Amino acid sequence: AGRSLPLRLEGERDAAGTSRVLELRQARQSFRFHGIETAPVVSINRGFTAPIKLAGEPDDETAALLMGHDGDPFNRWEAGQRFALRLLLDRAAAYREEAPEPEAAAFIEAFGRGLADEDLDDAFRAELLALPAEDYLAEQMAVIDVEAAHEARVGLRRAIAIGLREPLLATYRAKQSNAPYSPDAASAGRRALKNRALAYLMALETPEMLDLAMAQYRGADNMTDRMAALALLGDLDTPARAEALEDFHQRYRDDALVLDKWFQVQATSTLPGTLACVQALTAHPAFSLANPNRVRALIGAFAQANPLRFHGVDGAGYAFIADQV
Repeated sequence: AGRSLPLRLEGERDAAGTSRVLELRQARQSFRFHGIETAPVVSINRGFTAPIKLAGEPDDETAALLMGHDGDPFNRWEAGQRFALRLLLDRAAAYREEAPEPEAAAFIEAFGRGLADEDLDDAFRAELLALPAEDYLAEQMAVIDVEAAHEARVGLRRAIAIGLREPLLATYRAKQSNAPYSPDAASAGRRALKNRALAYLMALETPEMLDLAMAQYRGADNMTDRMAALALLGDLDTPARAEALEDFHQRYRDDALVLDKWFQVQATSTLPGTLACVQALTAHPAFSLANPNRVRALIGAFAQANPLRFHGVDGAGYAFIADQV
């Protein structure tokens, strides 16, 4: 039921807490607990106690319980990542085979419990609610399919946004702050969680969410919030995207390090015309192959942080990089 159970090992008279360290000293050992009256869900390797990989995957019910309730933060995060990875791989396979998407209700329900858990640190909740990145997802495939990995992740983000629209919106609004910008850990965590919620809401691609992102972009008093909104807008083919990019350029065109971010947002966009945009930006007055930071921000970001467009099946991304080299 999501509650930690007191653990009494065989040979002990009383339980000694709800978490125990078991020392493995032989090739094969058994540990027997007494007083466990219902079938338990086991939380193994708590706190990342040992650098190991556990064989076998928990079923969806077990993964959802650990993701939603485990009192150990590392295992709660790990359960969510493994659950999400398995679901994403199944969805990628379905995309390749043009089959129906696998059901994600158990995952979304567990995700919602993490979103609603106010006892958790905001920064941790932001990490708990992050999906595995596309490049990591691709690494788990026998044959990498960047398009399937991308579509699986986009589809799951949208399913989460549809299933948890109101809680995500409530979280976003609750983490807004009228206080002056502060770099302290609590404020940084609040911004991280707020922007995570916004990222999911933007998957809905509704006018209301677009307005939310534009309002954050315009009203931001710090680069974290402004860049979070700009990056989300950069993935949408709307007039708001062009408006925000133009405004950002005008604001920061004389600040070389910040202007790098402007190039990077465009280079990492998943929109179909991104390669043409990157090619055009190599002729921008502020771009120079003699500037390593600018090269990394545009060409490097495209090759290293935009797998969907760099690995396009027509090979144009590879040809572009070869030409630049």
